Amino acid sequence: MLHTLMKSPFISNISLLMTMLKKSDDFLALQDGVLIALIDNVFLKNIIMSSATLYLIKEDVYARGVQKNISNKFILISYTHFILLTLKHKQQMTW
Repeated sequence: MLHTLMKSPFISNISLLMTMLKKSDDFLALQDGVLIALIDNVFLKNIIMSSATLYLIKEDVYARGVQKNISNKFILISYTHFILLTLKHKQQMTW
């Protein structure tokens, strides 16, 4: 399953998201969701400990000026790679 976080983690149900992530899942943060990757935020430790592969949309990270403050546990990808993730996963959940 592909889980996409589009809103700030501070206004999303991250605890529910965390219970749903499985090893075969991919997690992608875009728009304000990229804030989940900020170093020292309260959600970072839990998302890193998940077994899912973690992605961020590079353009959204740079648009918010946080590229120097994100965890290296996330893979920066383009919107083109995002499309490939949607093709890979028939099931998707948007948060």
